[in-house]
Amino acid sequence: METARVGTVDKREQILQATLKLFSSEGFFNTSIHDIRREADVSIGSIYHYFTNKETLARALYDELVDEMVRAIRAVILEQDTCQERCRAIMRFFFSWTDSNPQSMHYIMYARHQEFMPEVKPICSSEPFFLVFQVVGEGIEQGEVRAVNPAVATTSLFGGAIRLIHLYLDGSLEGPVEKYFEETWQCGWRAIAAATSH
Repeated sequence: METARVGTVDKREQILQATLKLFSSEGFFNTSIHDIRREADVSIGSIYHYFTNKETLARALYDELVDEMVRAIRAVILEQDTCQERCRAIMRFFFSWTDSNPQSMHYIMYARHQEFMPEVKPICSSEPFFLVFQVVGEGIEQGEVRAVNPAVATTSLFGGAIRLIHLYLDGSLEGPVEKYFEETWQCGWRAIAAATSH
């Protein structure tokens, strides 16, 4: 998430950052509004000024993180021309964002959002991953990616990367996770690339 503006105290952002830290380390159900108040060093009134309850706070946090991912992926789509270039840049973003924002990625990937936000789609059905699916689908149409089901191609390309991110966030893989990028990319792209695109 974007940091607070220099010279100002953005209490809403302060509350969201504290919430992210606690939800990532303790989980939604083990975190109370009073815990968030202490971590953010604000009053209970400040929290309720911006958020109706813990659920709306969780939703605001989720929406901001998803929006950040969407902006990054849309920027890649505009900056890069081919499916291969776009997918490579998107995968690199996932790796670098994990290294620079591990709590954000942990909340996006691990929180059981539907237990406390039942109206929210699972992350793999949300807009960031829909954009990735579109990029791969266009690659199939243009002959860069072999003619397989787009869901199979997308999972084959990005599944290993997502699994490595999970292992890193679990503490089972030595970081930074970006040092595994090139090998992960090569394995994934070779699995789906059309013969002329290797």
